[in-house]
Amino acid sequence: MTLSNFDIGPVPQLAPEALTAALRDVVTPHLSDNLRRLSGIVGLQRFHRARKLVGTAFTIKARPGDNLLIYRALKDIEPGHVLVIDGAGDPHNALVGELIMLYAMQRGCAGFVIDGAIRDTRAFFEADFPCHARSSTHRGPYKFGPGSMNRDVCVGGQVVHPGDVVVGDEDGVVCFDPADGERLLAAVAQTARAEDAIKAEIATGRVEQGWLDRTLSAHGL
Repeated sequence: MTLSNFDIGPVPQLAPEALTAALRDVVTPHLSDNLRRLSGIVGLQRFHRARKLVGTAFTIKARPGDNLLIYRALKDIEPGHVLVIDGAGDPHNALVGELIMLYAMQRGCAGFVIDGAIRDTRAFFEADFPCHARSSTHRGPYKFGPGSMNRDVCVGGQVVHPGDVVVGDEDGVVCFDPADGERLLAAVAQTARAEDAIKAEIATGRVEQGWLDRTLSAHGL
């Protein structure tokens, strides 16, 4: 429905628990490789320590530097949702800080992915609450709107749909339709087996390596 300057979509259904559980052991490069190396959010940095981010996208498009709809989202999220916020990459005013983080944790939020700034970065680091954002600043947000919630957004060059699966780690953030999850997990398993074979060949210490030769010979090198 549309309420004046606020376009509010339905709360997205959570991705299957079996899928999100399986993804906790999958690194983002393996997902990226099997998404044609074209998908994925770029340009964000990790502000927590090491916790894996896995969950379902709950999307927000905010006016740069304005977090009013984030307040609304905090009341609507369900455990396992990831707040994915299109803040147009604005670095001047933080969209979230420690207080929002603490309340989001109580609500069972799985983490934040923000194309914009945050503040209170030490709190995110100490809590190890998953947060990938564009930048940080001491300046706080405004609360006027307009904005939209649970509509398609663009974050770091990637269109994110409400309900997409979101996975983040030390290498970055990827997202995809949960309907593609089974195929991706099977492809990732094959990628992992292929890389394990290469690691075993490297461990032999031989100069001649089959995996190297196959790539080079394809280009006549």
